[in-house]
Amino acid sequence: MIKGTLLIVDENKGILNALELIMQNEFEKVITLTNPNRINEILRKNDVDVVMLDMNFKSGVHNGNEGLFWMREVFNYDSNISVVIVTAFGDIELAVKAIKEGAVDYILKPWDNSKLLATINVAWKLRLSRLEASTLKKDNQLLKNEINKSGEKIVLGASPTMINVMNIVRKVAGTDANVLITGENGTGKELVAREIHNLSKRAGELMVSVDMGSITETLFESELFGHVKGAFTDAREDRKGKFEIAHSGTLFLDEIGNLSLQSQAKLLSVLQNRYVVRVGSNKQIPIDIRLVCATNCDLMQMVSEGKFREDLLYRINTIMIEVPPLRDRVDDIPILANYFLRVNGERYGKGGLKISTHALEKLANHNWPGNVRELQHSIEKAVIMSDSPILKPSDFVFSSTPRSVIHNEISLEEMEKKMIHESLKRYSNNMSIVAGKLGITRQTLYNKMKKFGL
Repeated sequence: MIKGTLLIVDENKGILNALELIMQNEFEKVITLTNPNRINEILRKNDVDVVMLDMNFKSGVHNGNEGLFWMREVFNYDSNISVVIVTAFGDIELAVKAIKEGAVDYILKPWDNSKLLATINVAWKLRLSRLEASTLKKDNQLLKNEINKSGEKIVLGASPTMINVMNIVRKVAGTDANVLITGENGTGKELVAREIHNLSKRAGELMVSVDMGSITETLFESELFGHVKGAFTDAREDRKGKFEIAHSGTLFLDEIGNLSLQSQAKLLSVLQNRYVVRVGSNKQIPIDIRLVCATNCDLMQMVSEGKFREDLLYRINTIMIEVPPLRDRVDDIPILANYFLRVNGERYGKGGLKISTHALEKLANHNWPGNVRELQHSIEKAVIMSDSPILKPSDFVFSSTPRSVIHNEISLEEMEKKMIHESLKRYSNNMSIVAGKLGITRQTLYNKMKKFGL
C-alpha cells in the first residue's frame, strides 16, 4: 500500500464510489469530492500526493476549461503534486492539452483497472522524485544563504597559499574537468568544492554531496546508482541514486579514499560509460554530472600498495587542488575567526562581538590539528559561553597539541587514530559526542574505529 494521500474530484458520485473502491487498497488515504470549489480547502488540510481530476463539472459544458482551471490551482498550491486527468473518449485532445500544462497522464472513461493502477503508480513515483529533488534544492539554498549571508562570498582565507588555491579554482570552474581536492580533515575541502560549483556553468543546478566514508559496502550501489521496487527487502519503491539526482549539476564525493576496490570498480564503470543502472534493473540511465572528489589520503601511496585503482585515480584527477592545513597559513586565522564570529554572533543573537588582540594572538599560536573546522567550533563555543562583548584569551580553551608533534615523522593516519582514541576516552565512548567533536558522522567514526582497530 502506498503511504500517501489521493484526492479524486468528479461530479459523478457513481464514478467517485467506483474509483474510491479501487484505490482504497492502494493508498493509505483516499479523499473524494464532487465539488471542485473545495479543492483548496482539502489541499490546506491534507498532504495530498496525487489528484485525479475530471475535466468538466457543469452540465452540458465539455470544453474542459473548469478542469484546466482547477489543475492550475493545484499547481499554484504545490507544483510537486501529480495530477492525472480523467476524461471521456472524445476529449483526448483536451487531455493532451492538460498534459502540456503539467498533468502526468490521462485516464479515459470507461477505464481498464490495470491501466488505471499503472498510471496512478507512475504519478505517485513522480511525486516522490519531485519531492526528493525539491528537498535537495531547498537544502542547497539554505546552505547558500548561510554561506552568502549579507551578500558575502565563501570565506576561505587570503594567505598566499589560499590565493593560489583560489586562482586554480577560478581556472578550472568554467570547465567540466574532474577535480580531486586533497588535504587534512577540516581544511575546508567541501567549501572549495562548493566554490568550484558556484563559479561553474552548472551553478544553477544542484551540488549533491556524498560522504563515501559513511556508506557501507552493501548500500554503495543503491545510494549512488539507485534501486527499483523489490530489488531488496527494504526497497518499497523506486529510488533515484545520487548520480541521477545530481544530473546536470555537480556530484561531490568526499572521502573517496575510503572506497573498497570492489566499489572503486563500479564507480569507474559509471564514470567511463556515463550511465547508471539501478539495482534490480537492466535499464541504462544516462547521467551528465561534473565530478569533484576529496580525500585526506595519499592516493598515490594507496595505488602503490594496491589499495586504490590507478585507472580510477587518473579518471578523477584531471586537476588536483591541495588545501593546506591551517597551521601553514596563519595569516588566514584572523580573517576566518572574525568571519565565524560574525556568523555565530548572528545565529545566537550576540551581534557586535569582537575578539581581543591577545585572543587573536592565542588563536594564531595554536597548532589547529582539526584545522578550519576546529577553529569554527572554537569560535562557536566561545560565542555561546561569552558574557562579555569582547572575547578574551580565557574564552578559548584547547586540548593542546605541541607543535613538535605536528612536525615530526608521525603520519596523518597515526594522528587521526590518536585523536579518535583520545576523544573516545575523554567522552566515555559516547559515539554521538565524539563524532560531533571530530566533525564527522557516526558512520564515518565507526568505519575509522574499525580501520584502526579501536
